Amino acid sequence: MIYLLRHGADDDTRLGGWSDAGLSLVGIEQVRRAGEKLSSGDYNIQHIFSSDLPRAKETAETIAEKLGLHATFIEEFRETNNGELAGISKAKFQTDYPGLFYSSLEWDQRYPNGESPALFFTRIKNAWQSFKSEASALSGNTLLVTHGGVIDVILCIENGENYTNKRIHYHVNHAEIIRAL
Repeated sequence: MIYLLRHGADDDTRLGGWSDAGLSLVGIEQVRRAGEKLSSGDYNIQHIFSSDLPRAKETAETIAEKLGLHATFIEEFRETNNGELAGISKAKFQTDYPGLFYSSLEWDQRYPNGESPALFFTRIKNAWQSFKSEASALSGNTLLVTHGGVIDVILCIENGENYTNKRIHYHVNHAEIIRAL
């Protein structure tokens, strides 16, 4: 079985994407609670994989320590590459990039020095297909720590829904555990 875990909350005054932000104090507490839940024995997590962006990496390392496991980091499970917008303040975003939201991008339109929704979807689809195949050969359950946008794509794929960047199909809270398979 594969479980997905969205990273804990980070600095909400800045944009995410490929930002280098770690967890906020709220996020650290969210992850602590998720670790307690995952260690309850109901999940039987034997393997932990994660996006390598700091907020996901910190989440995975905290969970791995709680479970006595090692986390492996996979770059392909990063959030959308928002290029020049990664980690900028929301005030600067409003001034320099007003209205340039993920949902406003055309399917093939890239963020400045970033990726398009089409490229993001293809990256996640390919990574997920490969990951599922590799995880099926592992004993015990697997946890993938990643980002809200990534989880949205994965759940669309698993539920046979057409993905679009024009809306969020599956809203997942910070540090929420979701059963993917």
